[in-house]
Amino acid sequence: MKPIPKNDSRYFTETSKDPYIRHRYKVVDSSGKCVIIDNWEDTQMMWWNTPAQFLSHIEILDNQKLE
Repeated sequence: MKPIPKNDSRYFTETSKDPYIRHRYKVVDSSGKCVIIDNWEDTQMMWWNTPAQFLSHIEILDNQKLE
């Protein structure tokens, strides 16, 4: 199967220019303490800038809409 060429009308790179804020992220350290972060970029930055021996995992949390 061939990929869709970029000049094909079915090809797209994004569905919306609006910010995509669907999830929050819980970074859990090796002692069980956690930090909740609102965006993936900051979550990645925290994960990559923390020594591995202090990290446990990341949980993805659904962003609840306030009514």
